[in-house]
Amino acid sequence: MLNIPLFVLIIVATALIFDFINGFHDSANSISTVVSTRVLSPKVAVLWAAFFNFAAIFFVGTPVAKTIGTGIIHPDIVDDYIIIATLGGAITWNLITWYLGLPSSSSHALIGGLIGAGVVKAGTSTLIWSGIIKTTAFIFISPLIGLGLGLCFMVTVLNLSRHSNISRTQKIFRRMQLFSAAIFSLGHGMNDAQKTMGIIAVVLYSRGLLGETFHVPFWVEFLCYLFIALGTMTGGWRIVKTMGQKITKLQPIGGFSAETAAACSIIGATVFGIPVSTTHTITGAIVGVGAVKRLTAVRWGVASNILWAWILTIPMSATISALFYMIALMLLN
Repeated sequence: MLNIPLFVLIIVATALIFDFINGFHDSANSISTVVSTRVLSPKVAVLWAAFFNFAAIFFVGTPVAKTIGTGIIHPDIVDDYIIIATLGGAITWNLITWYLGLPSSSSHALIGGLIGAGVVKAGTSTLIWSGIIKTTAFIFISPLIGLGLGLCFMVTVLNLSRHSNISRTQKIFRRMQLFSAAIFSLGHGMNDAQKTMGIIAVVLYSRGLLGETFHVPFWVEFLCYLFIALGTMTGGWRIVKTMGQKITKLQPIGGFSAETAAACSIIGATVFGIPVSTTHTITGAIVGVGAVKRLTAVRWGVASNILWAWILTIPMSATISALFYMIALMLLN
């Protein structure tokens, strides 16, 4: 490991705390379907999800980390206070939405934090609009992809099992849901852990600790995957109920379809370096699965509350981050 100054180590530790809270906040995404269908108990489910969160380290590089580190604001203006304010804004918004039981996006909270602190320091000229537009567009695209895939998977498996009785079908898909939950958790780890990697790497790069080329050291990868897995193990139980029961009632066949659909979407986005929200994707997939039965099977009031939380995440985390940055400047002066 590099010879890193103490304050940078404090920032890295803060980033890992965010990573832990990310896992804690988003554990519902990985386990809500498998718990609500009673395929796994909550304790076993979080261990299952955490294991595959960490296992993602062996399956993908760092394309999403590079987008976060260099594709939202210009890395040249990044300083220690921007990073602290960014993490403060993202952590605060995550805890607010966790307390309210709303599945918001840790990814977009982090991006909003970067935008808010960056604009306070250097104005809107520091924003990299291509990266911001690509990322914010997926606030709406990722749940729609999840919804479409969830609907398609549900229709497909219903047709494939139409000659089977209900008892046998439930038994088969209870087993298959172990696989789908594992793949979804793998995708969750791949995409979400890389966002914290990007933050840590940009801090190291701004201090000249990575040389002339931006990259993510392996020790940063290892710690980020470890902390998101530890966070997942603690379980965000408030959001589990919203995801697994309040949107629509799920059976193993529906849980399998939703998890598989969301996993395909997340892993695909990760390969192309797009920081998507696992929350948005799995919620869209659950809605798609519920809509196959009938439109009234989806509790649209709950879905609309979740949608508002998504829309507000970037501006609210940006505002909180901007306040943190101004407070840091006042304390410094």
